[in-house]
Amino acid sequence: MDVNNTVKTIKQQFFLRMNGETARSMREKGVQYHLNWGISLPDLKQMACNYPKDFDLAIALWKEDIRECKIMALMLMPPEKMLPEIVDIWMEQTTTQELAELSAFYLYQYLEYASVIAFEWIATEDEMKQICGYHILSRLFMKGNEPDERGIHELLDQIIVALKEDNAAVKRAAYTCLQRFSQLGDVYETIANNAMHVNNLDFL
Repeated sequence: MDVNNTVKTIKQQFFLRMNGETARSMREKGVQYHLNWGISLPDLKQMACNYPKDFDLAIALWKEDIRECKIMALMLMPPEKMLPEIVDIWMEQTTTQELAELSAFYLYQYLEYASVIAFEWIATEDEMKQICGYHILSRLFMKGNEPDERGIHELLDQIIVALKEDNAAVKRAAYTCLQRFSQLGDVYETIANNAMHVNNLDFL
């Protein structure tokens, strides 16, 4: 595969599928990218199906400061080849809530060390890392992955802090994560409810 030509072809396809109205709406809502064609996620997923998962192609796409290129990079990166140092670089370059959420959904939840980075990120003060970390854990809980006792305490401590902060995006991500945690079973639901009650927080 000629990576440079493939990236060029993909970018040409983006131009043909551009949706100016969607891009404008995203900008008005504060979703800022250097270049945003406004292409829907289903369309991007459909386009990604035409290409193999390829490390070099994903790296090349991510380097483009274009919304659609970065999202497709997440879709095409083989999880087993995503080294921690590359994750660190990509996460540092994740500047929108959308991209943080999609990173968790399309790629990071599949990493062997997904829970490790998720717990690390929810304990930082970085908004994007927190959002991504909570979404990774949400996906893991949905797949039935159960945290150990230490993980439970750490998770609840961080969620309580997040729910008491003023950052709406982080609060939503943390609350969703708590919901997924409670859905692991009756014991987990009881633990979640007790933790919220003790801290005078509402949880349904």
